[in-house]
Amino acid sequence: MCGITSPFRGSDRGQIPGRILEVFPIPNKPSALKRVRQSQKRRFRNLRRKKQMRQLIKQINEQVNAGQAKDAQALLPALMKAVDKAAQRSAIHRNKAARIKTRLTKRVKQAS
Repeated sequence: MCGITSPFRGSDRGQIPGRILEVFPIPNKPSALKRVRQSQKRRFRNLRRKKQMRQLIKQINEQVNAGQAKDAQALLPALMKAVDKAAQRSAIHRNKAARIKTRLTKRVKQAS
């Protein structure tokens, strides 16, 4: 058994430190190998999108808790863009995107 470590050989693009990918048998057919490469690239892209989204959510929550509603309000457009992108690319479900946007907008408005 042999596993694939990174879809981007010779570069750090898309690598997530501290994560070990699943070990699975490498397929023999060229088309199946290509599908493995494609799915891993997509997985890394989705993880990157979700991570960016979570970081923005965390920043907004910290600023609301600290009483800095204006700074949180300034970050909302960036969050909306990141959440919409993630939903558009199927990294998250569109209902989850709507839920995140609604809850955080409501929270920021209550804080200001």
